[in-house]
Amino acid sequence: MRVYYKSNLKYLFSAALTALLLLTLTWKTSASHISSKYFYIPLTASRNFQQLDTVPKPRIQVTDTLPSRDTIPIFDSVIQIVDTFSLKMSRDSLDGPVTYEAEDSAVVLIQRKQILLYGNTKTQYQDITLTSPYVELDQQSNILTAISGRDSLGEIDDRARFVQGENNFSSDTIRFNFKTQKGLTKNTFTQSGEMFIQGKDIKKVGADTYFVSEGIFTTCNLDEPHFAFKSNKLKLINEKLAISGPTHPEFEGVPIPIYLPFGFYPLSRGQHSGMLAPSFATNEQMGLGLEGLGYYKVLNEFIDVTLRGNIYSYGGWLASFSPTYRKRYKYNGAFNLTVQNTRANFKGDPDFLNSKSFQVNWNHTVDSRARPGTTFGASVNAGSTQFNRLVPNNVNQNFQNQLYSSIRYSKTWQDKPYSLTLSANHSQNNNTRLVNVSLPDAGFTVNTIYPLQPKELIGSPKWYEKLGVGYNGAFRNQIAFYDSAFNFRNLIDTFQWGAQHSIPISLSLPPILGGAIMVSPNVSYSQTWFAQTFHRRWNNINQKVDTVINKGFFTDHSLSTGIGLNTAVFGTYNFKNSNIIAIRHVIRPTLSVNYRPDLSGKHYYDVQVDTTGRTLRFNEFAGGLYSFYGEGEFGGLSFQIDNNIEMKHRNRKDTGEAAIRKIRLIDGFGMSSSYNFFADSLKLQPFNLYLRSTLFEKINISANATLNPYERDSRGRNLDRYVWSSGRFTPGNITNGNIAISTQFQSKPKDSEKEAKKQEQLDMQRSDPALVGDQQRLLEYMQQNPNEFVDFNIPWTLGLSFSLNFFEQLRPDYSGFSTEFSSDLRFNGSFNLTEKWNFSADGYYNLNTRELQTFQMSISRDLHCWQMSISVAPVGLFRYFSININPKSALLQDLKVNRTRSFQTF
Repeated sequence: MRVYYKSNLKYLFSAALTALLLLTLTWKTSASHISSKYFYIPLTASRNFQQLDTVPKPRIQVTDTLPSRDTIPIFDSVIQIVDTFSLKMSRDSLDGPVTYEAEDSAVVLIQRKQILLYGNTKTQYQDITLTSPYVELDQQSNILTAISGRDSLGEIDDRARFVQGENNFSSDTIRFNFKTQKGLTKNTFTQSGEMFIQGKDIKKVGADTYFVSEGIFTTCNLDEPHFAFKSNKLKLINEKLAISGPTHPEFEGVPIPIYLPFGFYPLSRGQHSGMLAPSFATNEQMGLGLEGLGYYKVLNEFIDVTLRGNIYSYGGWLASFSPTYRKRYKYNGAFNLTVQNTRANFKGDPDFLNSKSFQVNWNHTVDSRARPGTTFGASVNAGSTQFNRLVPNNVNQNFQNQLYSSIRYSKTWQDKPYSLTLSANHSQNNNTRLVNVSLPDAGFTVNTIYPLQPKELIGSPKWYEKLGVGYNGAFRNQIAFYDSAFNFRNLIDTFQWGAQHSIPISLSLPPILGGAIMVSPNVSYSQTWFAQTFHRRWNNINQKVDTVINKGFFTDHSLSTGIGLNTAVFGTYNFKNSNIIAIRHVIRPTLSVNYRPDLSGKHYYDVQVDTTGRTLRFNEFAGGLYSFYGEGEFGGLSFQIDNNIEMKHRNRKDTGEAAIRKIRLIDGFGMSSSYNFFADSLKLQPFNLYLRSTLFEKINISANATLNPYERDSRGRNLDRYVWSSGRFTPGNITNGNIAISTQFQSKPKDSEKEAKKQEQLDMQRSDPALVGDQQRLLEYMQQNPNEFVDFNIPWTLGLSFSLNFFEQLRPDYSGFSTEFSSDLRFNGSFNLTEKWNFSADGYYNLNTRELQTFQMSISRDLHCWQMSISVAPVGLFRYFSININPKSALLQDLKVNRTRSFQTF
């Protein structure tokens, strides 16, 4: 039986008193007299009544003090009675109704003004919900008492649970006053953020404030936690902080004799200032050290700053300054300045090193909704070329040799076809120590406009109205220097500038042959400005080639015109009695007829390059900021053939449309080249070959190559003779190319709901600008400590990547060409040995030197609320091992036991 009671017993008393009053007023007696008294009636009780009677008009008004004799005559009429009692509300009345619910039974003790509820009770008052096996409610004191249920052995099998807003706790006994919002609980379990709190006695003195006696707090969610901090006195302000008296830790219930005189534990979500605990490290070259010591300061809701530092016993140190900033729907960014002083070994040691280096990082993003049509962004990664090599305990950063930076502003006019781009760019090679800085780079573009098209187009445009004209312009300044030999005078000498303009003209003609072939004529004019020319001359005295640089203003031109034809050819092969329904092959050939006059021939010249008198042909703009144009008149054909292959597969375990799946076997493969009828030799240009595919949606393959169809002499120069002209068939010589193959496999998560929640949290963090700084810091910490972030929900993962690059380059003495190869194999993976043990490894193998450049492996143990990991890098220039035991909770990420030792070869 389910019984519902609403409000308290005063509603029942109010209804009874009101009925009694009405009977008294309608009772005909001349001697009746009603004395004035106060009635405690809830505000929700009605004070206007209408009563049907046989008393005729007139209407009379009854006040709280009536005359001693009733003079109302008896008529058949309706009497309207207006309640004009002066009511005074009770001070202990509640602000709203209380709703009770019980599955078993409910007992109302009217004289005691108590209600007793039995069996899965539920009590609600405003934002408070209490569930318990047994509840007592005292109407006079507004105190509710909830008691847990026990089984036949006297063990608690169902606790009383209290929920108010974000406050949620369960207890053996709960006593709560609805009016004062205060309460007292016994043997209580509650949670605030990631902190679980247990207390023998907990007193609730406010909406979010509690006092705990004999309390323990932990991040372990078990009733008997693996570890905890115990304190006899504790004050808790929910979602804000906890303050404790003398505190000591316990592990598996065993107290540890380490006491803190007091404790201050931030529980608030989001950002709050505080110290950042360091970790102890040992480095063979730099000595003993503390790493990661720092302070995090929240200046306001828009800006926060992180200060970190490392210090080593041999005198080395590292300091970083990292502010982040954000403004919702406007912009967000992060800045980092790191300075390190590396002192390796003792002074006087043959391997002694004393070096100072720095690095600057800046990332800035503007929300596209802030200023439509205008964007600004920055990605800066710059610093000393020796910085990455000298960073301790970060193998991935040690091998990062290429750094790039870009600061970019762009504006697009909404009602006009114009766009402007301004940028500053930087690149540096940490191996050669060469740094290039381009500042500023400017680009202006006029999108294709149709001058012959009327402003108000009616119907389909005519063919001549599709004539389009555009403009692309670029301007660049650049300086280059070696940071090992930097000085301002050399910096000025390397200054270059240049500009490039192009005006494309296009026309879309109606398709021919029933729409099977598209026809596209085009005309393009380009002009490039150079600030200097490079003239190479043979030096008979020094027996070498010298280069003379002439500064000034120089131009180069190019004009081309042509007409292009393209179509698509489809071929399908159908299978019978097979899971494979069909395989389709699509061929997209493109053919164009082009003409380009020789406007750049005057910039080419021949130079002797060795003592035998052999000459090579150079362009005087070779070495400038922009590429130079080709020599000679071109009139010929350009052609390209693109292909892709798809397959339709039927899954016999499914039915309907879901059973048929389209699979791309090869995303694209083909070739392109051209033939110049006007050239006096070498008319056929090299073939460009390419292939790209994603096999089984798992294996990514891409390949590119250049095929030279001509024979060569002993010095690698092309002869005007095809390789197949000697009677034997050969496709030619591949002069350069690259192959990249990568794949990533992982098992399905053991708990799909947990994985979905994890991805949802990551997406939320990426989309919230206020969390950008925290996300960036966490990402950096994960990259430096991957063994602390093992996902036991994924049983195994495997990643492989292979790359091969080769190219021909002219030897420094111009004696011929040499082919340079570089290839490597990268691998990473992890698998769970058991449900609690995980093994992971990653490495980099150089196929050129046939050496394992880096190799790292770690083994991790899931300790429920803690995690242990052992990592080792036994090979390479940077070797280390570390043992780490830390809580999983981010709240206690600095509470860890760490032992790290590294060995480096500088």
